[in-house]
Amino acid sequence: MAKTVAVVEQPINAMDRLKTGPARLGEFLHDVRSEMKKVITPSQAEVKNTTIVVIGTVFIFAVFFAIVDSTVAKGIELIFKYLAKT
Repeated sequence: MAKTVAVVEQPINAMDRLKTGPARLGEFLHDVRSEMKKVITPSQAEVKNTTIVVIGTVFIFAVFFAIVDSTVAKGIELIFKYLAKT
């Protein structure tokens, strides 16, 4: 069975936080720079293909929800007609 160790961190007061601010900012900017080097801009063909896929998917979902909406509306209408007769 694995043993876990609880680490209790000391609360940092405002002065210590101010003193470490520039170092933390430098570390943050270094991390941002290194992550931005990993970013790849998609080609025009990739953008075109994904745009076509998104537009097609939106169209398919629009048709699906239109069918579901009209089916549910008809069902509710039939229920109201049935309840109005009794």
